[in-house]
Amino acid sequence: MSTPAAVASPAAPGATATFTLTPTAAGRCAAQGQLTFATARGARQQGLTALGGAGTGPVEIDCGAVSLADSAGLAVLLDWLSAAKGAGQTLRYTHLPEDVVALARISEVDELLARGV
Repeated sequence: MSTPAAVASPAAPGATATFTLTPTAAGRCAAQGQLTFATARGARQQGLTALGGAGTGPVEIDCGAVSLADSAGLAVLLDWLSAAKGAGQTLRYTHLPEDVVALARISEVDELLARGV
């Protein structure tokens, strides 16, 4: 991937929540921090930038270092899948946090997250 160094997504005023998506190898990124309403806008943009930098190759995002996630974070993950599909890319998530898996199960999108596009 030819994405620039990760930049933390700003948190809501007065909050300290951050999220970074860092390229680790060709076609691989590591997500770290909070994937919540406070960071969703910046996280979404970081993911779209990473997908754009990957060309048409497959992308894997390791979510093992995501410390907190909510429904906005789930929406970001689904948006990244949609963007990848629209670009003809494959995207797969690894090490999804249990709170994301639980929200996905309740929303009946857990299989989509598990298989990717």
